[in-house]
Amino acid sequence: MVLAVLATAGVASAANGGFTPLDAHSPNAHRISETYYLILGFTAAIFLLVEALLIAFVVKYRSRTRDRTVEGGQVHGHTRIELIWTAIPVLIITVIFGFVFYKLPGISDPPAAHAADRLQIKVDAHQFYWQFTYPNGAVSIDELHLPVGRVAVLSLNAEDVIHSWWIPELGGKTDAIPGRTNSTWYQPQVTGTFVGQCAELCGLFHEAMLARVVVTSNGEYETFIGTTAKRQLGKAEWQGVCAKCHGMEGQGDYGPALASNPLLTQPAGLEAIVREGRGRMPDVGNNWTQTQMRALEAYVKANVYKGAASGG
Repeated sequence: MVLAVLATAGVASAANGGFTPLDAHSPNAHRISETYYLILGFTAAIFLLVEALLIAFVVKYRSRTRDRTVEGGQVHGHTRIELIWTAIPVLIITVIFGFVFYKLPGISDPPAAHAADRLQIKVDAHQFYWQFTYPNGAVSIDELHLPVGRVAVLSLNAEDVIHSWWIPELGGKTDAIPGRTNSTWYQPQVTGTFVGQCAELCGLFHEAMLARVVVTSNGEYETFIGTTAKRQLGKAEWQGVCAKCHGMEGQGDYGPALASNPLLTQPAGLEAIVREGRGRMPDVGNNWTQTQMRALEAYVKANVYKGAASGG
């Protein structure tokens, strides 16, 4: 028992690597953490009380020299104790429910903000990547950029199966469901990079569906959506969408090798397979714009295609 306590104490002391949530960096994430700690406090206290009483009763009412076939003293009810152990759980549940419903609006509803300060970002979930479309039409893959201090409302959609968006340090899980739009919001309080992953088993490559939120100053954010995102779009599409199956250099992995496939230099053929899929490959770019297609075509032609394989 002592060893078990020491082992769990070590895990608990790790905090973010143990039983407690990651440090919160958005108001809604703070409220989720506060709710978690309230429930953890009650459950820990109940666990300690029950286990302590169990051990005390085992010691106090052990058989000692009494023959194993002889029953111990019998207790036939105690009205006061029964009322107490009924009333206390009711009070605990009432406190938890009250606290949760008090915190819930601040978790689900974004704070009021002037239209100029509030960002509306579209998040499309695909097998097996995240696509972010910013108010000015800029697009990024797997890496969402946000300005510190500003409210960002994310509208989540799924293009194929159910996915689940979750960046633990910024907020709770929100499902992305085909045919339905769900939303969540962040108001990052510090700059930095916050990582997450699709929290719904969405297929064979589910573990590769990672996500990052990069929080910068407002000036850096404007630069990203104004120029950087467009300049990096083709590379982001290849690395975030294609390379997960075909390898970073098109050398082949789960998907076939592409580096010597002339399809990479044929815009119509490349667009058809990206939009419609083939075999086990899903239609990864079924909602891509022509700008996205042209960016991918230019990148693979310049950086991935190595020339057709020689015969003979």
